Amino acid sequence: MATPTEARVSSPRAAVAVESHTFADDGRFLNSSHPVLIYRGVFSPGDGELARAFEGLFAAHGWPPAWRAGLYTRHHYHSSAHEVLGIFSGWVQAPLGGERGPVLTLRAGDAVLIPAGVAHKNEGQSADFSAVGAYPRGMRVDMRYGREAERAVDARRIAALPRPAPDPVFGSSTGS
Repeated sequence: MATPTEARVSSPRAAVAVESHTFADDGRFLNSSHPVLIYRGVFSPGDGELARAFEGLFAAHGWPPAWRAGLYTRHHYHSSAHEVLGIFSGWVQAPLGGERGPVLTLRAGDAVLIPAGVAHKNEGQSADFSAVGAYPRGMRVDMRYGREAERAVDARRIAALPRPAPDPVFGSSTGS
């Protein structure tokens, strides 16, 4: 079950709305005690080359960009790394937290910080959807699918990770 909250945070770019959602273990996906943070309107679609803008922003805060692509259409999570996505083109409908989690629409200019363990997938997208993905410096990403055999190892691995810091958008503590 998700517990959403919302706050406005000022950045040098403009006021960015930040939504926070936490997800408990749903029996299949471990999820995380750290919140998913959704940053609405980090960049305006009119700001130019959004992919490069997100890559530069994330890299400046210790989250080196790892890829440009879409989002997998199968629920998955990472047990060994937190992830941030910067939507640079189009939109995607992304369920978070597993099969019963909310489906959130992310649009060009938005970013989402997904702590290790939180299930996510693409449930629909515009024809031009693309995102930049990044992970905190020093973390190596894995792909997990909520299999029973993964739970014990993943629970220990996720619990051992530090909270997502620094914040990939603002550079400060995420407060989680």
